[in-house]
Amino acid sequence: MKLLILDAGHCLSLALAREASRRSDSELVIEAGLDLAPNRLDEIAPDALVIPPLTQPISAEPAAVVAHAEAVEACLTACYQARIPLVWCVSDQLYEDGFDEPIDEHVIPAPRDESLRRLILTGDRIRERHPRHLIVRLGPLFALEGAEAWLSELLDSLMAGDEVRAAEDIIFCPTSADAAAMALLGMLHQLHCGADAWGAYHLAGTEPVSAYTFASMVRTQLATRLEGAGEAVELGTLKALKHHHGHPLRRVLNCRRVLEAFGVHQKPWRLEVGRMLDAWCRDRTEEPA
Repeated sequence: MKLLILDAGHCLSLALAREASRRSDSELVIEAGLDLAPNRLDEIAPDALVIPPLTQPISAEPAAVVAHAEAVEACLTACYQARIPLVWCVSDQLYEDGFDEPIDEHVIPAPRDESLRRLILTGDRIRERHPRHLIVRLGPLFALEGAEAWLSELLDSLMAGDEVRAAEDIIFCPTSADAAAMALLGMLHQLHCGADAWGAYHLAGTEPVSAYTFASMVRTQLATRLEGAGEAVELGTLKALKHHHGHPLRRVLNCRRVLEAFGVHQKPWRLEVGRMLDAWCRDRTEEPA
């Protein structure tokens, strides 16, 4: 199976490249940006086109959100004309106000923010125009490298002794970029082999948590590993922020459909963080002096 991946520096693109390198059944062609050159799909003839998410659309500049939406729609037109499946990954932040209960796949986001509504319009156009599509809604991605990696940024701040500010009243499911990449490749292989399961899916980690609690756990585990390695590092402190006084905002994705359709189980984020921290510490000790 051959895939064309856009946005080469994105943490999900890098995770897909790592996962594909461990397999003999997946070939990736990765483009630097989101713009497709004319006839590029004809040249590559991929089995699907994959677009990583605009990871934090709530805080992105409106022009960046519009540019992302327009690039996705240009890809939609190209994929429809070439009869190539389109996979668009989107952030859970499109559920701007959250829900008290876990959010099912059939619930289409209805944000108030004008920029976010522009992304919803793109999703509507994909559903209307191209039957062979996947819209994959992801929790906040974390990884050790790449754009929007979160975990690497958090580690850099802690190691530099900087204060880390994180919301304690926004609850979500952190999502390992590696786990998401593994799941996406598995889903696409099943679809490539004839599974008729196109549509929207939720893909996130287990155990809802706040950004503050996530950062606290990372700091604790990092301190433990550094102490065990004999390193005395004054890590940065954490400061809890509150944005929704009195009633935390819950943005928890129900990932039942991806399990029923593809057999994909969500990976616990704590285990994935532990694995990544082990790798980070190992790479740190192997760096030349």
